Amino acid sequence: MAHGDENPQLDERDVSMLDALFTQSPVGLHLLDTDLRVVRINTSTPSMRGVAMESMVGRPFRSAYDIVVDDDMEDAIQEVLDTGIPVRQRVVRARFKRDPSQEGHFEVSVLRLENPDGKVLGVAVTSVDVTERERARGRARVLDAVRRTVGRTLDSAVSCEELVNVVVPAFADVAIVEVVDAVIRGDEPPLAPLPANTPLLRAAYRSVAEGTPIAHPVGDVHRLPGPTPFTRCLADLRARVVSLRPDAPWLAFDPPRAEAILSSKAHTLLAAPLTLRDNVLGLISLYRAGDSPPFDEGDRRLAVELAAHTTLCIDNARRFAREHTVAATVQRHLLPRSPESQTSLETAYLSVTGADPGAWYDTIALSSARTALVVGSVSGKGLNAAATMGQLRTVVRSLSTFDLSPDELLARLYDTAAHLATERANLPLGDPMRREPLTADCVYAVHDPLTGTCTMAGAGRLAPVLVEPDGTVSIPDTPAGPALGSEADSPFAAGEFAVPDGSVLVFTSDPLLTSYLAESSRPLRQSPDYRDRPLQDLCDDIVYALPAGMGAGDAAVIVARVRSFPPEQVATWEFESDPATVALARRNTRTQLARWQIDQDTAFNTELIVSELVTNAIRYGSPPIEVRLVSDRSLTCEVRDSGSAAPHLRHARTVDEGGRGLFIASQLAQAWGTRYTPEGKTIWTEQSFPSLKRRS
Repeated sequence: MAHGDENPQLDERDVSMLDALFTQSPVGLHLLDTDLRVVRINTSTPSMRGVAMESMVGRPFRSAYDIVVDDDMEDAIQEVLDTGIPVRQRVVRARFKRDPSQEGHFEVSVLRLENPDGKVLGVAVTSVDVTERERARGRARVLDAVRRTVGRTLDSAVSCEELVNVVVPAFADVAIVEVVDAVIRGDEPPLAPLPANTPLLRAAYRSVAEGTPIAHPVGDVHRLPGPTPFTRCLADLRARVVSLRPDAPWLAFDPPRAEAILSSKAHTLLAAPLTLRDNVLGLISLYRAGDSPPFDEGDRRLAVELAAHTTLCIDNARRFAREHTVAATVQRHLLPRSPESQTSLETAYLSVTGADPGAWYDTIALSSARTALVVGSVSGKGLNAAATMGQLRTVVRSLSTFDLSPDELLARLYDTAAHLATERANLPLGDPMRREPLTADCVYAVHDPLTGTCTMAGAGRLAPVLVEPDGTVSIPDTPAGPALGSEADSPFAAGEFAVPDGSVLVFTSDPLLTSYLAESSRPLRQSPDYRDRPLQDLCDDIVYALPAGMGAGDAAVIVARVRSFPPEQVATWEFESDPATVALARRNTRTQLARWQIDQDTAFNTELIVSELVTNAIRYGSPPIEVRLVSDRSLTCEVRDSGSAAPHLRHARTVDEGGRGLFIASQLAQAWGTRYTPEGKTIWTEQSFPSLKRRS
């Protein structure tokens, strides 16, 4: 077939239609013979406009056109010619030989031509320029990927890394994200224009070419010299496309960046500010180099959207970092600095990073050388959780001074949590705290070295891990009550279990961590080997042995090692309910205090306390009566009887013959209280040792 040949079977309308297709249609039409040489083309399309027909006819397909097709289009056309199976609407990418930086996309269809007898005459190729459509689709894919990928964590640096990983190489050859250094730390971003010499942190960098010199490594804090497109972008908050000419005057103001740009052979810069409500958070710098097409207006609009999404992610991370910092600061001030270790109980805290500001731990020294171990966790995050944690910890501390049993203490703590939950539910409708339910778990245990037991009650799922001297690891089977703040109305119960000398107790605010320590912790099972080593060594090894994602830094953890209480520092006597035993009690007390080398003033006061308390027990209590002296960090005097009547501190009048016993005891001691047990009650006092001479 040759150009201009006429087919007698075609009427005038067919001929007119063919002429219109080849001279006026916007769709590219190309006829090729069986040797894939050009027979006829449509010269009216933009890509073929100005091309002479005579220069194209008869030339092979591969050399006739001023384009280079990425896909192997010639093989596809040959396959259609051989098989007759058409190719329909196949999108191919092409570059123009005269300007390789220009890139286009064409939607191509290929059909085999046959005469009525079935003879193959050649192929017809149609092409539609869909460059803008494909570019728009490419931009949409990049934007969708950024929206799906960037901001999955509340970490500014990670969000920046996610952005550069998406846009390179899909949208740019080099991508750099720089964030105001103060923003990374959680501070408020500055208003535009960005003040001169504001430090910027290079948060992320990626390039398609490895080994290309860079002006600043990731993590470097630097200042932007000016004027440059970058400083102008951060002044007027407008994204801009800049052609990178080697003789551009602004390159002289930033030599390190100029050297990196020239080394990368970048030809176009797209700078977009990270801005939110006229505040400057940072800057995105995108480069195209080599044969990549320059950025255009559509790319600039896309960069603005990418920057807007990234800015929101960075600002969310900034707000989280700020709240986290405040919550961690509050938590550090609310939690005890160091554990209150007793003679018979050495305790250590594992570091709390503030990741869970609602978690708390506490050790409280109680009377008679006992120690309360408390671990809890409040639901929620941030400052509200830290504040609620502080409230509950303060209540526990206050209730512990009343020497309540663990189950009774948690019952009163439960009432307090219910009151706090009611207050929260009555907050104004717009207060976000109103929508956060208040729930908390707490375990309260009291270790008594004189009996070698631990009495414990729990609210929620928390329980300790017990490691016995032979290495046996278990979770004591003690009853668990309802979580604090829940609507359950079941009572709390206390359980008691033996804690032999050399045992280790581990309390955590995370039930999953507790289960792991009980089942899989190698250092915990080898804790008897740490008997004569610092307890912190065991804490460190426990942390090192935890699997990734289960760090003790997210939980409140107490590790306690039990020591036997020296028997020579305890003296116990049992007396009949007879007034004559008061003198005997005083004499025994005086003798024992002399053995302990107690100074005369303290000994005299203690004798008087014993006299008054024994007298009250004989008069108002029930036999048997027991007196116990405990010499620890303070001198404790206990008088126990089987009665349940509660003693009252009275202020007797001058003419009264009685009523001064507890008043006298309270004046001579630094602290006093009453402890109830199923067998009766114990009145105790404590005296400090300012002048005590104890035996080594």
